Amino acid sequence: MATFKHISSKNADYGAAEQYLTFEHDEFTMKPTLDENGRLMLREDYRIATLNCGDEDFAVACMRSNLRYGKNQKREDVKSHHYIISFDPRDAVDNGLTVDRAQALGEEFCRKQFPGHQAIVCTHPDGHNHSGNIHVHIVI
Repeated sequence: MATFKHISSKNADYGAAEQYLTFEHDEFTMKPTLDENGRLMLREDYRIATLNCGDEDFAVACMRSNLRYGKNQKREDVKSHHYIISFDPRDAVDNGLTVDRAQALGEEFCRKQFPGHQAIVCTHPDGHNHSGNIHVHIVI
């Protein structure tokens, strides 16, 4: 059985969401992990897709949409919603859940629940403290 979590954000840097999803971060400080040369380190394994962004990346598509519709212009406006679907580690063994299957489920969920919204859907194979739970991030 999966758990579902929602986090709203007033951060206008839409690229920060993609950076968090694709680069390693310290579990306690949430700051990016850097290599010996001071560069960001890519996560070892993840799946990622954007929905309703056309040929643009997520950040650009969100900014264009905000400008077009006059949305999210004030500091206090919620700029994005981040949902996390966390699967039980036993789902891999008991139900055959894979990272690819979880990604497909996340994309399907996003299309049905948030039609027309620009979104990033990203699946990670392990959870907090390497608990082994596959989880899907959806940022709209």
